Amino acid sequence: MQKIETYLRKVFVSPTISVRTRPRKADSAEVYVGEEFVGILFKDEEDGELSYNFNMAVLGEDLED
Repeated sequence: MQKIETYLRKVFVSPTISVRTRPRKADSAEVYVGEEFVGILFKDEEDGELSYNFNMAVLGEDLED
């Protein structure tokens, strides 16, 4: 998870991004910016290849001024 966290911090230019484990879930983790939850990170192992999928929802109310 540390490698993923470092990668996300670099890509989004944000040192406050953190990846935290989820209770009873080995295939996913929660992503936070500071203390704000922003999405779920899913681990995908298929045909011997490993990838991670980041799922983030943006609510309409978040876009209002």
